[in-house]
Amino acid sequence: MSASHGKFVWYELVTTDTKAAEEFYKAVMGWGAQDAGMPGVAYTLLSVAGNHIGGLVELPEEARKLGGRPAWLGYVFVDDVDASAASLAKAGGKVHRQPGDIPGVGRFAVVADPQGAIFDLFNAAPPPGQEPVTPAPGTPGYVGWHELQATDREAAFGFYSSLFGWAKSDQVDMGAMGIYQVFARGDTQIGGMMTKLESVPAPFWLYYFNVAGIDAAAARVAAGGGKIVNGPHQVPGGSWIVQGLDPQGVLFALVGPKG
Repeated sequence: MSASHGKFVWYELVTTDTKAAEEFYKAVMGWGAQDAGMPGVAYTLLSVAGNHIGGLVELPEEARKLGGRPAWLGYVFVDDVDASAASLAKAGGKVHRQPGDIPGVGRFAVVADPQGAIFDLFNAAPPPGQEPVTPAPGTPGYVGWHELQATDREAAFGFYSSLFGWAKSDQVDMGAMGIYQVFARGDTQIGGMMTKLESVPAPFWLYYFNVAGIDAAAARVAAGGGKIVNGPHQVPGGSWIVQGLDPQGVLFALVGPKG
């Protein structure tokens, strides 16, 4: 495996009202936004201080008819998209969109783990002489944490560890809610996995965006027409989190210091 294999490298919002979503997240997160200029598709690039961190695209009509809902999707870098998609399928996952090329960008596949949580596989080399930006931990605007709510936490970890090389780190006992398993790439903790509550309809990935102050950010969510549905709560390490819905009903989360 390369040094980048198993790293989250991109975050994409697929939604039903791209313009409204763009205005909401610009106000809440302070992101920049610009058209990607991709032929045949309206795709908005989201950026932090000029560094692209994600994209915004409309949920296709055919996906809506099949019951698709707006959501944030994480792209995980792999050394070989085709080989990783084949390994994923062999391990019980599902390939929703077969590997294909994005002209001038890279190769990707839309997949789900064996329990149904959806994410993307991706591969693209950076331009010659350019390395991807690695922000300092907690830098506002970037994703600071990746959380999987699974049907079976232990089985889910085994799957992702085999596919991406992730390793177990700390465990947090949440009492009646079970164990929260922190996972890492190398020496860096990047997320956690837990067995979801029975009231949660299906497994999913949740992405926590760094903010400079959790209270001020939560106020911006409400002012922009979103809704805080959980928190603020303090988590191990001292940070505070909230989970919210944007105006299109997409679940997202924020993490940062109090204030």
